[in-house]
Amino acid sequence: MTLPYPTIVVPGITASYLQDSYPLPPETVWSVLTKDYGRIALHPNDLRYEAQEPARVRPGELYEVAYKEMVAELRYNLCQKADEPVPVYPFGYDWRMPLNMVEKGLAEFVDEVIGRTKLLRHYAADGYADKPKVNLIGHSMGGLVITGYLQSVGHVASVNKVVTLATPFQGSFEAVIKIITGTANLGTAPPSSREREAARLTPSLYELLPSFSNGLVVEDNIVPPTLFNPQAWQVSVADTIAEFIRLHGLPTADAEADARRIFADLLADAKKHRDRIDSFSLIDAGLSSAQWLAVVGVDSETRVKLKIIDRNGVPDFDLSSADRQNKWGDSDPSQQRLTGDGTVPYEGAVPKFLSEQNLVLVTPDDYGYWEIEDRVLTSVAGFHGILPNMDMLHRLMVRFLADRPDDHGNTWGRCAPGVTKWQPPLALNPKKG
Repeated sequence: MTLPYPTIVVPGITASYLQDSYPLPPETVWSVLTKDYGRIALHPNDLRYEAQEPARVRPGELYEVAYKEMVAELRYNLCQKADEPVPVYPFGYDWRMPLNMVEKGLAEFVDEVIGRTKLLRHYAADGYADKPKVNLIGHSMGGLVITGYLQSVGHVASVNKVVTLATPFQGSFEAVIKIITGTANLGTAPPSSREREAARLTPSLYELLPSFSNGLVVEDNIVPPTLFNPQAWQVSVADTIAEFIRLHGLPTADAEADARRIFADLLADAKKHRDRIDSFSLIDAGLSSAQWLAVVGVDSETRVKLKIIDRNGVPDFDLSSADRQNKWGDSDPSQQRLTGDGTVPYEGAVPKFLSEQNLVLVTPDDYGYWEIEDRVLTSVAGFHGILPNMDMLHRLMVRFLADRPDDHGNTWGRCAPGVTKWQPPLALNPKKG
């Protein structure tokens, strides 16, 4: 084939619109401007459905502020001729659901995109039907959806190349903060007093919990050193779920016991998902490191540690501003790892199926001189959420997906801390600092 494969863009958590299609006409309950936590909160008796029934909440378009520019640039620059478009499809999904459910939706969408691409005359003439495949781009949690999809389908996946941007392969402490307080540097939503209740019953959020060992500090070994064990959490989480059951659930004889069971199930299911991600192998999916571009954001103050202390005989999270660090400019590689993109710490962004030699690191300084609006958005919303807008990354992805050389020397990246032999999946200009 001479044409680039069609591409699917999978967004991060909270970055797909949600609509309640039960009313006529349907009503938007989650968007850039609308955050109706009461109507997106899930039912404690069945987390597939909403607490406020009757309802039928379904995903819609992607957040334009984060993805419109990237999709437009890919559609334009992947094409070789104006009358021979390269399809670039956004994949909106219900980001509240367990990611194994989202993976099934992605599998169906891959088949649909292949079917639609076969109907394009220029792709038919190029022999696309002989070996139909797609390229996948995942931002943040979208990269986990892609990885889980590939882990589940293995060699039968019709995937040519993968790009992941700022994906928390080993989690983020911001997921913990969101669950315990309702506010965190996760997603693009402003803080709300109702976030906490919705967050504590959102399965996908638990699948973002950190699992890397060098960030969780447990005082005097009072609890197991893992956030997937209910004993590691403060009791207020289960208490909030119990109160939500009393207010919105079906009648029960013991709301506290039901809440503890639901909380334990959410953590156990999240641990199973993380184990699947950790077990993923490129070889099992018929891919190599040359077919996976993993971009990691650094040089932003990020929560890199979390401490659990003993407070009157029960565990409690000791939240400290000192745990948000950015040591990217340090001369010691071990200290340079204490950084991130503002939401995902570097350690949480490292996938187990790739060598750190293969990673491509970017910083907020990689925005171009004229990307004034993106620089402003980064200072307000954080580097993590706006990273897909970076012009340099658009050029980098086009080169990678279309197998093009860097004729103008306008793509680059940085190697991981301590790496002496950088091996990105395409030739790049190394950048210092």
